[in-house]
Amino acid sequence: MVTSTALLTDRYELTMLDAALRDGTGDRASVFEVFSRRLSGGRRYGVLAGTGRLLEAVERFRFGDAELSWLGQEGVVSPATVDWLADYRFRGSISGYREGELYFPTSPVLTVEGSFAEAVILETLILSILNADSAIATAAARMVSAAGDRPLAEMGSRRTQERAAVSASRAAFIAGFSATSNLEAGRRWGVPTMGTAAHAFTLLHDSEEAAFQAQIDAMGPSTTLLVDTYDVMTAVETAVRLAGPELGAVRIDSGDLPVVVQAVRARLDELGATGTRITVTNDLDEYAIAGLAASPVDSYGAGTRLVGGSGYPTAGFVYKLVERADADGTMRAVAKKSVEKAGTGGRKWAFRLLEDGVATEERIVVADEQPAVPDARDLIVPLVVDGAADPAHLGADGVRAAREHHARVVRELPPEAKRLSGGDPAIPTALR
Repeated sequence: MVTSTALLTDRYELTMLDAALRDGTGDRASVFEVFSRRLSGGRRYGVLAGTGRLLEAVERFRFGDAELSWLGQEGVVSPATVDWLADYRFRGSISGYREGELYFPTSPVLTVEGSFAEAVILETLILSILNADSAIATAAARMVSAAGDRPLAEMGSRRTQERAAVSASRAAFIAGFSATSNLEAGRRWGVPTMGTAAHAFTLLHDSEEAAFQAQIDAMGPSTTLLVDTYDVMTAVETAVRLAGPELGAVRIDSGDLPVVVQAVRARLDELGATGTRITVTNDLDEYAIAGLAASPVDSYGAGTRLVGGSGYPTAGFVYKLVERADADGTMRAVAKKSVEKAGTGGRKWAFRLLEDGVATEERIVVADEQPAVPDARDLIVPLVVDGAADPAHLGADGVRAAREHHARVVRELPPEAKRLSGGDPAIPTALR
């Protein structure tokens, strides 16, 4: 059964719709734009994620009998609007940055075109998906940058809402994480899954040795053994004695990690387990990962900090009307003039200027038709045309494409973009 997304919205989206249908302005052609006024936490760049999920959610934005009945009972909208919603499906067009793309302040990451009525009610759905997924992808990208060539696994399912855990795994994978502990993310989005045992498995057995032996018997000597339930060094010795030098890895989830990791590496080498890897977890963020750069760590697992956006759980995107038709059909640029929230009206196009393959500027051009900008990469692609989503952005194939795209474009960043300290965006934004 297809689950409707129609009520994953704020009431005022529908009350605006109701009033616009009453006075006849609901049919006016409109252009809405998604952008962020600034980057959270003084970060140098953002990573767009959630686009594929959004396109599927827009397809399911339909009002069935249950939704319509509830809206009528609650008096949210008039009976005439209930009838209008019964036939609703988005028939307009959506364009924007590809999923996995980098963005900067005022980057027009998504543009929605249609009648005011059909486009305005998508606001909350669009923002709830893009804000959460992009916040996690941005945090994940910083962790990937700090980790260098060492792989990271996403392990945050127990630290967030159950469905948010799946989307977090997806966003982290797009930004460069190699695997997830979440099985639904593996089934739904094709993210590689991993995991062996928690401390409870060791505590279940009469001894740590018995727990290790049971895990080795079940998974083979190449498994990863958790060695910090009791005494780390004793556990390392037991692990190597039971699995031999073929022991795949040991995981450390507590303690002064730089000190403990160094001691464990030395002891593994002394025992002849020179090929045994060390993975660390323990509430890692990009700063903790960077602090372990000189330690003999082979891989990381990040969970709590990652699914919370590493302190910034929203990307700060807003959804604003930037152009609409007058009564005679003439399109007119519109924008807020509020203090500190003033916008720029008009349909926009975006380009990434490059010099020798390195990004130098985010150029945004206000124009009715797409202009030509030399020595630049065009950032806007069609996502939905006449209500039909481009299948290239959907499902597990769309996730892989987004991951590959992100890996390419992140290489365009100048070196200063990798700084973890707060500061100006890695490249300036120019509006023309």
